[in-house]
Amino acid sequence: MNYYTNELQALKKSSRHRTREIVDYTLQDFASNDYLGLASKKELHMLTCEELSLNPVHAPKASLLVNGYHQIHKDFEGALCQANGFEDGVVLGSGFNANIALVEALVRKGDTLFMDEKFHASGVFASNQEGLHVKFFKHNDTDQLKELLINSKAKRKIVAVEGIYSMDGDLMDKEIFAICDKEDAILIVDEAHSSGVVGENLMGVYDLFKIEIKPNHIKMGTLGKAYGSFGAFILGSSHIIEYLLNRAKPIIYATSLSLYDTLLAHNSLKYILKNKTSLKKEIELRQKIVKEYLHVSTPSLIIPLVLGDNKKVLLVRDELRKDGYVIGAIRQPTVEKAILRIIARIDEDATSFETLCKKVKEYL
Repeated sequence: MNYYTNELQALKKSSRHRTREIVDYTLQDFASNDYLGLASKKELHMLTCEELSLNPVHAPKASLLVNGYHQIHKDFEGALCQANGFEDGVVLGSGFNANIALVEALVRKGDTLFMDEKFHASGVFASNQEGLHVKFFKHNDTDQLKELLINSKAKRKIVAVEGIYSMDGDLMDKEIFAICDKEDAILIVDEAHSSGVVGENLMGVYDLFKIEIKPNHIKMGTLGKAYGSFGAFILGSSHIIEYLLNRAKPIIYATSLSLYDTLLAHNSLKYILKNKTSLKKEIELRQKIVKEYLHVSTPSLIIPLVLGDNKKVLLVRDELRKDGYVIGAIRQPTVEKAILRIIARIDEDATSFETLCKKVKEYL
């Protein structure tokens, strides 16, 4: 029985239907979130395999709290804390699960969650839980956020923003840190797209803005983007991490993060810190190319080009694919208006990226 025929037909009619496509390694990849190209660095893979082979087991076997917490996890958490200036941290299965863990555990009865309207779908999904009191504020609108917090009678106030927004590629407003500190609000910063891309040490917006870490600060990051691995981490005060270990269901009830992915991400972290100067030069070069050819200033490696037409973004994507390039064609409900989403990955050479920008310009 085809139970959802009408729904699928509606998606196809509106050009919002999605399919899986096998990765074609002959095409130049300007669609993936592997910003630094670490997912294809064989030396990191070989090093990880060599180190993991010395371990008695190659899989975690259980949850973090039931004999699934390995020295590999602990070492990586410690390295993340040292690199980012936080007291404690925990690794888990994915950024999606990390945001669910934070929202469902931190927002209790009598609390209010204040979320940027462009926060990732994982956080929005978690905020729909029954009983949660949630208020959305306009994207990066510090005045509205300040007013909401000042007038709030909530027991605890929790604010959720992204360091770099995944579809717009723009930075969070630095003032949000000061506002949350003044109003004693817990601040969750999703650094999925900023960790590894911005900051003096490429550690994200806390690093970029030189923020002094405080007990109300929480940093979430993913390992499947700039770190070229898989999984996620949450950093915070020892108090916050202890609480999450005892209340966050995606931490308590899930098998702990793969040992391979954890160790690979740890090696990627070391690589990023060791090569930060050369990596930043490559990032800046691509930002200059975007500015020159597409007249777009971006603090990230995400270039969103609004076309507003679902059929057209698919057409442009397919035409560029014929030329040997893969880019993203993002449609509703992920974005309000259809966009071409280009990732200026530094793994692809700058000359190729320049050629792509020239070709894209013809369609704008």
